[in-house]
This record gives sequence, structure tokens and C-alpha cells, in this order.
Amino acid sequence: MRKTILLGLAVLLSAATRTLAQTETIDYKESPFVRHIRPDRSGQTITTNMLYPGQFQLDADLNHPEPFGPAGALARPVSTGALRIGFFNDIELRVAQSYVAPLPRSGGPASETPVSPGAASGFLPLTLGAKFLASTTQNARSQVVVLAEMTLRNGDQSFQPKVLEPGGRLLVSQVIGQRYRLESNLGFRQRGFRAADTKQGQYLGTLALHGPLGGQFNFFAEGYTTWRQQQTLAPGFTTGVSWRPSPGLRFDLTAGRTFSSSSLATNNIMVGGGLSFRLPLR
Repeated sequence: MRKTILLGLAVLLSAATRTLAQTETIDYKESPFVRHIRPDRSGQTITTNMLYPGQFQLDADLNHPEPFGPAGALARPVSTGALRIGFFNDIELRVAQSYVAPLPRSGGPASETPVSPGAASGFLPLTLGAKFLASTTQNARSQVVVLAEMTLRNGDQSFQPKVLEPGGRLLVSQVIGQRYRLESNLGFRQRGFRAADTKQGQYLGTLALHGPLGGQFNFFAEGYTTWRQQQTLAPGFTTGVSWRPSPGLRFDLTAGRTFSSSSLATNNIMVGGGLSFRLPLR
């Protein structure tokens, strides 16, 4: 099954890449696909959208733990904020910060024992990243983007041990008609740079569909799976709706489920919500 999923993702990425030379640029001023805000959420799929130089965008959400990321092993809600900055030469700079609320106190005397990983709380290590346009034209009907990330060793002391965590993704999108968009990600994350660390690295594959519901409402639905070299696949799905009162502002609600047999996944139901806004708004 793992080989089938990887083969399917490879075929999708290859087919989208081959069509890049035949695609025409979408008019930035006219197309809703380009003009409307496109956050790097909800769900696990990161969009190929890249901000133009001088644009700023904030994506903020409150979710049950994501299955792919620094907080993936914590069975508690996690709030995340990501600041995106449009840079020159088809580059977008990014910085993301997550916060895990502390567990409710039992009312007893404070314990002097070390905090267990499952009870850790506070700010998670900061993640820095950048998107690089790999296709020829920004905001084309087909687009390929490379995302590189590095999670630092800062954050609350209760998260130990902390090491540098490199990660990356290949992002591919294809516009269908005028309003529908198909997105796919193939990515990895690992703790440390040693050769042995690759065996503990976590991998991710996603496929998502975005489209209109009418008026200023939109929907999205995605399927994804995470896996490690010595563990079985952990598939899941996410769906949600969003409301966009203006081209540069969006609110959304999401729900999903993972099918992981890991003992860390105490609750496989995921719910969340968030907002995104871009400056300038139009």
C-alpha cells in the first residue's frame, strides 16, 4: 500500500511538472485564484501560493494536534501563528511559532518530579522557512514550489531534548477550470543531521481539493498519510469550510480524523479553526 501511494504521488507530481511549459499565466488583477487570499492551512497541505514582494500575511489557527510537525506527539490543542513575507526573486520568507497550553492542575501539591514529554507546555521551538518558485511563472495554472524549513532549539524548557529539525516539501498545484484547485505535497521532517536520524524521520504525502460553495464561501477536502521507515502508514482526512469577507481576509472551520495505531494518538478526532489576513488586503 505504501508503494502504491508513493507511486501515485510521483505520477501526479511528474504530470503537473510536464505541463508547466504549456500553461499560461493567470491575470493577477482578474482571477479569483490569484487575487483571493490562500493560507498555508487548513489541514496538512501547504499551498503553492507565494506572496509578491512587499506583501505580508498572517495565518493563525487553533487545532487539535497536527500529525505532522513539532507538536505531532502531543494529544492536546495547539495554537500556531505563521508570518509570511513576500521577498524578491520569487522567494517567500516564513516564521512559525506554536504554543501548547498547560494541562489542568489536579489541585494537589506541586510535584518536584521532571515534567514528562506528554505534559510539556509553553512555546514550541521556532520554525524558520522559505518557499522557492521551481516553475517558470508565478501564479500559473500549474505551479511547483520547494519549501525548506528548520526548527530551532529554543522554546520552553519543558520540551526536552531539543535539536535542530530540518524539513522540506515539494508543493504542486493545478487549477481546474476557473475556481477549483488541486494541491499535493510530498515532504519530510527529521530530528538532527546524523545518518541514523533519517531512520526516525517522518514523511508526509497529501492530496487536497479546494473549490467554491457560492458567494464568499469555499470548501476544501484532503487525504494524507504520514509514515516512518520502520512504522506503518498513518492515513487521515480533513475537510472544512471558509468564509472570505474580503479578498485579503479569511476565516475557516475544519474537522478531520487520523487512523493511527500509535499509543501517542489518544484522540484521533481533529477539530480546529483560524483566520488569515494579508496586507495589503486587496
